[in-house]
Formats: sequence, C-alpha cells, structure tokens
Amino acid sequence: MGFAIEKLGQWTEGPEFKVEAERAKAYAAATNDTSTAHTSGEVAPPIFAVVPIWDTMAGAMALVTPPEVLLFVVHGEQDMRFHAPITPGMVLQSTAAPIGIHVKPNGTSVVVKVESRDQTGDLIVEQYMTSFFRGVSEGESGGEEAPAHKLDAATKATDPVGSVTQKLDDDQTYRYAEASGDNMPIHLDVEIAKQVGLPGIIIHGLCTMAFTSTAAVSELCDGDSTRLKRLVVRFSKPVLPGEEITTTFWKSGVEDGNTVYGFETRNGDGDVVIKDGLATVSS
Repeated sequence: MGFAIEKLGQWTEGPEFKVEAERAKAYAAATNDTSTAHTSGEVAPPIFAVVPIWDTMAGAMALVTPPEVLLFVVHGEQDMRFHAPITPGMVLQSTAAPIGIHVKPNGTSVVVKVESRDQTGDLIVEQYMTSFFRGVSEGESGGEEAPAHKLDAATKATDPVGSVTQKLDDDQTYRYAEASGDNMPIHLDVEIAKQVGLPGIIIHGLCTMAFTSTAAVSELCDGDSTRLKRLVVRFSKPVLPGEEITTTFWKSGVEDGNTVYGFETRNGDGDVVIKDGLATVSS
C-alpha cells in the first residue's frame, strides 16, 4: 500500500472551465455567503476557486495514492493565494502535481500544488492541498512540505481584531456537494462515514473554509473580497451539520505591504476545528 513517490512532480492539465455567474451565485448560496458582490454573480466568492480545479486536484492526489486507501482520506490543509479575482467570462486552465508525500506514525499526508490561469495566461489562483490518510503508514517520504503558516502563541496573546459566529445548516453538505461537485461519501452517507470511524456525516473542509473566508472578508476586508490575497487553514477536527463555529482573528504582521492575520475557529464546545489559520489582506 505504499504511495507512488516516483510520480512526485508529475504535472497534469485539467479541462478548461468557463466561469459563469450562475455557478458562482450557486456556490455563494451553498456556503451561506450574503455578500452582494457574490450573490449577484459580479465576483465569485474566494473559495469558489476550488470548483474549477476539483477533479484536477483530486486526480493529482490519486496519481500517487493506492486506490484501496482513498476512503480513509480527510482534508488536512488548504492554502489559497489569490492573484486576481475570479469573474464571470473567465476561462480558467488549471494544472496540478503531487509535490510531497510524508509518512507519519498515525498516517500519511500528500501535498498537491495547483495553478489556475486565465485565457491570457495570467496566474489567477495558486493552491496547495494537503490530504491526510488516517492510519496509513507504509512506504517512504519525499518531496516538499506545504508552505508554513503556524499561528504562534505571541500572536494569540494579543487582543483579537475580530470574531464571527456562524451556524452550519443541517442540509449544508448536500447543498455544498451540488454546488461544488465534491460528492465524497463521508459528507453525504451516514453509514459510510461511520464505517471509516467518523461520528456521522461531516461538513466538507472547503465548506468550512468558505465560512471562514466570509468571516475574514467581513471583519478584515470591509466586505471587499478582492482584498483577500491569501487564506490558509489546517483542519483539526470535523465540523458537524447544525453546529455553530466561531472564528477569531489576530493581527500578526505586515508582508509586502499587505496585513497578515492569524486566526482559529472553534465549535460550540470550544474545540478547535481550524487551527493555524492565516489571512493576508491588501490595504
């Protein structure tokens, strides 16, 4: 059951994706995003950037992953860097490659890098996805780690600059699956979710990330999502349908003229569900 380390760095090209206003609006609705720019279809929500690349990103992960362990996968981390907003009429072309395999005592992580460019060749969004295969610890490690984004204790010791509480709906996973194209059974089928050791259906990690992006845009960007230049999360505990989550932000510094914030998200019991969050915002 070893991972195919020899295929690291092998880039594949996905299909072209034409951005349509209705598709962007559907994603906003599926993530409870009420921004006028997003609900009108003028600009796609930031995390919509995963929709054009889902199959390409998943295919790059599967390139190095034994098929028999795919049901043990959970989303570990996502790092999204926004070079330009996604708008209707764009035709995006994405390429992806597995760049790292890291075997640990409790499982194996696979890092995939994805680049999406528009019809002129300009880089629009750059992403790193880390998938974690629980309990799979065979084979050797190699390649790159995902870029660092740890939220340090000194930043958390300062006064927060904002906090947002949001509620996930009972039908959130079904709506998100339809809008995003992510139909992984752990988000839709209770029995399958329990078979792999989960308490039941869990919210898609990227749906939870979309909620944190909405919080970041409202608290840090004055409602303008085009100011969000980077958003990174590490998923530390599943979020369940019907739960409330609270995202808290701290200012951590300035980088290349942009303001950097650290954040974490907790559920109603106080458990951290997203840790080491990072948001970079233009002035």
